Amino acid sequence: MTLVGLVVAANSDWRVGIQIIAGVLGSAALLRLALPEKDAGMLAVRHRFLDVAILLLIGGTLFVLALTIPDQPV
Repeated sequence: MTLVGLVVAANSDWRVGIQIIAGVLGSAALLRLALPEKDAGMLAVRHRFLDVAILLLIGGTLFVLALTIPDQPV
């Protein structure tokens, strides 16, 4: 899904692409929180709540930045 966000950001509206990526990071955080340790796979890098906090922080930051960065004059 991140690839979809990158393709949208490169070929269309970059804000929508970044919001898709932010949503994917939020989904990954929820999956990391819900899945047992043995099923988390590559989502399990550190302790569960640290992984969730990092994913939510990065996803939330991307989402807010995509909404608040003003349009640049052409």
